[in-house]
Amino acid sequence: MFGSLRSRLIALLLMLGGMAVGVGWLMILLLRQSESAQLGQATVEAEQACQAIASSYRFYSNGWSGPTAGLADPTLQRSLAGVASVALLRYRGMAGGLWQEQAGILADASPFTLTAAERQHLADLSAATLAEARSLSDSFSADGATVLVAACPLSGPIPDLAAWTLTRLTFAEGSGQRQLKLGLGLLLLAMLAATLLLGRLTWQWSRHVARVERDLGASASHDLPTLALTGERELDQVLTALNQAGQRLAQARSEAQRLTTQVHASERLAVLGRVAAGVAHEIRNPLAAMRLKAENALVGDSGRQQRALDAILLQVTRLDSLLRRLLDLTQPLQLQPTTVELPAFCREVLAGHEDQAVQRGIHLTARVAVEQGYFDRDALGRALDNLLLNALQAAPAASEIRLDASRRGDWLVLAVEDAGQGPPAELRAQLFEPFVTGRPEGTGLGLALVRETARAHGGEARLIEPSVPTRFEILLPCQPC
Repeated sequence: MFGSLRSRLIALLLMLGGMAVGVGWLMILLLRQSESAQLGQATVEAEQACQAIASSYRFYSNGWSGPTAGLADPTLQRSLAGVASVALLRYRGMAGGLWQEQAGILADASPFTLTAAERQHLADLSAATLAEARSLSDSFSADGATVLVAACPLSGPIPDLAAWTLTRLTFAEGSGQRQLKLGLGLLLLAMLAATLLLGRLTWQWSRHVARVERDLGASASHDLPTLALTGERELDQVLTALNQAGQRLAQARSEAQRLTTQVHASERLAVLGRVAAGVAHEIRNPLAAMRLKAENALVGDSGRQQRALDAILLQVTRLDSLLRRLLDLTQPLQLQPTTVELPAFCREVLAGHEDQAVQRGIHLTARVAVEQGYFDRDALGRALDNLLLNALQAAPAASEIRLDASRRGDWLVLAVEDAGQGPPAELRAQLFEPFVTGRPEGTGLGLALVRETARAHGGEARLIEPSVPTRFEILLPCQPC
């Protein structure tokens, strides 16, 4: 569900926070329920105490015709207070008495002094009781305590008389409630501590991971940087292993670079050996022919000497062409790329080989799917000439050779296709190396020049394998080099 350690820690942190809120809310509900239960019990006791005063008053007034000295008589008020006191003996801490509509509080058997607010609430509730002719109870807060008042109407010789009770609640908790609240409080503290600890852990890990990610991203080399430890045991084990892997990678890279240098040196020596052998082979034959002709000319007549000189000049021309091609390979090409119209360029390249193609009955065609290219016109023309010469030598009579220009992604592809068998399989791995050829009369420099021309343009030359017909491709970047 979650993709990273950070997201898992955050999810766990949110769960712990939610549980802590739930436990806190449970404690609030428990406290409220405890207060409600105590208030309900106190209400029942206050109403029972009020009924007890009513019963005591009925017993007191049985057969009594009422006060003769009026309601303000101190003796009457003390007698009525005694009636209330007797009724409240069972109710510890309960205040009570009698209230008359004209006289107000007629009797007070309270163990404490009533406040003005309590007297006012008592009078209002007693008046409401007489008006509704039924028992009533009410509560209100005063000075941080809850005051509960109950009143019930009385019948007897004194009209408009009501009994009242009043108690002050401090919501004392029982031992079971205290233990439950203590347990919930400890659980809440533990969850809050776990939430804080997990939050700190999440923050630290996020900071460490961000630093490691920053250090890895800031490294400009190909080797892994040495990462500083964080102090977190598990994370440091990973970082230590990563540092060791980086050291091994650096050592392996250094060893690979050393071996690559040796391989390149070996390859250069091998290429140099092949070039030297090829040059020696290519020069030996013309030199031997020129020597033979020169020896014959020394002992022959003027006509024979003229023919010998012509043959010698032909071999000198061959050597000069070989040396120029060798120089083209050894010296970097000085390119002058321009925008070239490909249809006209392809027609021009094919036109230079029409005579040879006609002699063998070969049909030259072009398929141009791109209008323009950006390259050195002369250098690429010579490269395509080499590919077409190879195709003309390899293609069977009365076949077709096609010059293809197309675009493949960001590359311009110039290809030559012929119906020949292609180069021998054993030569294909070194086909573009100098002096690698499958024809006894070939120099093996044409394809090497093709590859160097393509690379000078930022591209590559290759033989498509397997391919029927045989297809050589030159890939050039479509944008200017």
